[in-house]
This record gives sequence, C-alpha cells and structure tokens, in this order.
Amino acid sequence: MSRITVKDIAVEAGVSVSTVSRALANDPVIAKETRERVMMKAKEMGYRPNFFARGLIRQRSGVVALFVNNITNPFYPEVLVKLSRRLQKMKLHTMIFTSDDGVEDSVPALQEINPDVAILLAATMKADYLQEFNDSNTPVILFNRYVAGASASAICCDNTAGGRLVAERLAQSGYRHLAFIEGLATASTNVDRLAGYLEGIAASGLPDPVIYSGGNFSYENGYAGMRQLYARDQRIDAVFCANDIIAVGASDCIRRELGLRVPEDIAIVGFDDIALASWPSHDLTTVRQPMDDMIDCVITEILRFQQNRSAIPKQYFMPGELIIRGSANLVDGRVNE
Repeated sequence: MSRITVKDIAVEAGVSVSTVSRALANDPVIAKETRERVMMKAKEMGYRPNFFARGLIRQRSGVVALFVNNITNPFYPEVLVKLSRRLQKMKLHTMIFTSDDGVEDSVPALQEINPDVAILLAATMKADYLQEFNDSNTPVILFNRYVAGASASAICCDNTAGGRLVAERLAQSGYRHLAFIEGLATASTNVDRLAGYLEGIAASGLPDPVIYSGGNFSYENGYAGMRQLYARDQRIDAVFCANDIIAVGASDCIRRELGLRVPEDIAIVGFDDIALASWPSHDLTTVRQPMDDMIDCVITEILRFQQNRSAIPKQYFMPGELIIRGSANLVDGRVNE
C-alpha cells in the first residue's frame, strides 16, 4: 500500500492541501470543526506525518542535529541518551551524524535538512565550517567544546579550573613528581585541562610535569603513555590523565606491565567520572563533569534559538567536582621525595 499523503486527505475531506497541513499542525487559523474533520479523516486513512514537510509550513523542521565523531568515551553515550530523552519530551526529532575523521563532511547533508539547531558533541569543527551554519541561519551549540572566535554557543565544564584543582590537591597531599597524559592535542578539553594543571603546579612551586602527547582519548593511549612516562622518569608519583578512559589504561599499565601499585607507588587521577570510574576494579579519583546541568543549559539554548534563530550565542562554563576514590591518596601530609 502506498503512503497516505496530505493531498489524499485533502481529497477525502474536501479541503485544500494547505488547510490539511495547517490542521495537522493545530494552526488556530483553521476552524475547530474543519480541524476535527481533517484529523478524523487522517486517522481513518492511517496517515503518518512527514515532519520534514510539516516543517516547511512552520518554517521549522522540528529536528535537532547531533554531530559526533568519536563516542568511545562512555561519557558521551550517556549524554546522548539523556539529551535525546529530553528532546523527545519537547517533541523534537534527533538526527545523529557520525564520522571518524571529523564532521565537516556532514555539513552538506545537514543543510538539506535545515535543523532547528545543530549540536556538536564529542566533535571538533573548524571555524570556517561553523561559518557555513551561520550563513544558513542554523544556530550551533558546542557541547564540552568551544572554538575561539566562533559564532556558536558553548556549554562546557570549566576544564581549566578542574585541572588546576587536581594539581593543587596533589601538591597539598605531598606528591612532588607529577605527569600528564594528553588526549587529542587540539581539543579544547585537553588544552584547558593541561593549562589548568600547569597553572596549579606552578602556583604550588613544583617542577614542571612530564607530559606525554599521545594523540587521542583512548585506553591504548593511556597504557602506552604510562609506559613511556615511566621510562623517561621513574620518580613520577602522580599522573593526571585527560579523561577517565586514559586513566584506566594508565592504571592497567602500572599494575600489569610496570609491576607497581596504585596509589602506593603512583597515583592516578582522571576526568569525567564515567560509570566505570566507581567500579571497585578501578576506584578512580576523578573530576566529575556536571552532566545534568550542562544538558539543562543545552535545552535552555535550544528554546532561545527556537524563539529567535538569530539570538546571540552564549558561553557557559560550569565547575566540576573532585571525586576522591582509591587511586590517589589525596590527604595532607604525604611526602614522597
């Protein structure tokens, strides 16, 4: 059986196609009696609305486009689930665009859809591609990322403050030979966490940390990074990792390959507070991102842009929380020279 269209309903109901479209969208311009007749006829015929077509009438697609290019970090699938549920309650449709190399290749497809809002989640995009969204009057929200000078709203954990807090607490707890395992060097999350860490170390009067630049936010990077750090300096007594997955990899390297103990020999601190961080097998000290508050801000921005697609973008930076578990002895008085 062919799909029932708005035109089919118009013929059966004895009204115009535009009247059917407006009636299905609950447009108050359409008389109540006519609207009820159209709705009844649509139900009898088994009509299923095409929200893209309906968006042409309302000048809104009802679609929120989510761009992701690496969701191996469990933090982001959890964000996707929670955010999608919130959007469903708002009767908005979610379309996810994925790419291993970057999201730029998805820009042409997105422009055909004309979403109400585009959200970049666990993805990076150059400023010139963001300008293409601006040219098509599509508001952009960057989640846990920001691009300097870009006309886009940004909703982030205060990663700089988080990195600074880790350094200060390690120093206060007696750790003296610190290190850092990077994620993606160009990601603002990585840049800011490292910058804050360096600030905290300098303010505490400690020597510069040993830094491993591995290139991504993976378990493998954490494992390899820890191996190389220890080969470079066996005095290292604490390692801050750019995210929790890296921290798990580093911890496994310490225990399995180096034959050392966490935290007795080397302390490990991560960032994100993903679910497995609290598992007894990892018991990871980490900085918890305010995920629910960040999602609340996303919803606030979507509502603003629905009212005015040309609304001025805003930036939100929210404090993280240091969650102390067994992978680091964050207590005053520990000195390990």
